[in-house]
Order: sequence, then C-alpha cells, then structure tokens
Amino acid sequence: MNPKEILHEDISDFASRLEAMTIDEVFNAMSLLEKQSKDDVSERDETLSRIALVEEEIERRFPGQKLAPYRDWKQDKPLL
Repeated sequence: MNPKEILHEDISDFASRLEAMTIDEVFNAMSLLEKQSKDDVSERDETLSRIALVEEEIERRFPGQKLAPYRDWKQDKPLL
C-alpha cells in the first residue's frame, strides 16, 4: 500500500477497508499518510481527512488510549 493509492481511493471505500485491516496495516497506513502530509503540500487537505479517519479507527480499536498504541508501534519501528 502506498500513499498515492490511499489518497486516490474513494473516501468511503477507504473507510470501509480500514475496518477490515489488521492493526499493523492501520498503523502502516497512518505512517504513510503522515509522511505524505509532510512531503506533498498540494494534497494536504485530502491527506489530513484520511488521517482523521485512521485516527478514529485507532481510537475505536483502543478506546480511551487516544493514539498511544500507534506512538508505541512507531517507536518500535524507528526506520519509518
């Protein structure tokens, strides 16, 4: 999965697909989108809206923990 695929996929399809993703896939999607938001200013609004969807999915899976599980995962993967 690359950021361009994520950004050009229909937003409702992306939201539905998020529900079926493993937690590693969700975290990878978040990581790719974060990188994309820094690298490509022209698509920042679209990227940020998708980041919000991923954040909601993480919070749904880890109630009350905000993004702590993602930050922990990211810390364990320093090369991302």
